[in-house]
Amino acid sequence: MAVRVAVAGASGYAGGEVLRLLLAHPGIRIGALTANSNAGQRLGSVQPHLLPLAGRVLEPTTAEALAGHDVVFLALPHGQSAAVAAELGDGALVIDCGADFR
Repeated sequence: MAVRVAVAGASGYAGGEVLRLLLAHPGIRIGALTANSNAGQRLGSVQPHLLPLAGRVLEPTTAEALAGHDVVFLALPHGQSAAVAAELGDGALVIDCGADFR
């Protein structure tokens, strides 16, 4: 059974690197891809090297978009991860790529 993963901040450098690594893993199913300023754009317009996901549309980064995934990667700008993680609740498995929880 594949692990369903969401990536918040998918349009940025860290989010792109997370997605590149996830694409190489056979046990991962990529779910929601979110961004703030790039919401509504196709991922391929900001991450052209991620061809398998190029047609996916970036959603706004909300708790609703990220809910229901087994794992949520946060690759958000400094200061934004804490609020998003708090909205996801205690049951969510969150991996923060930023400095907010260091």
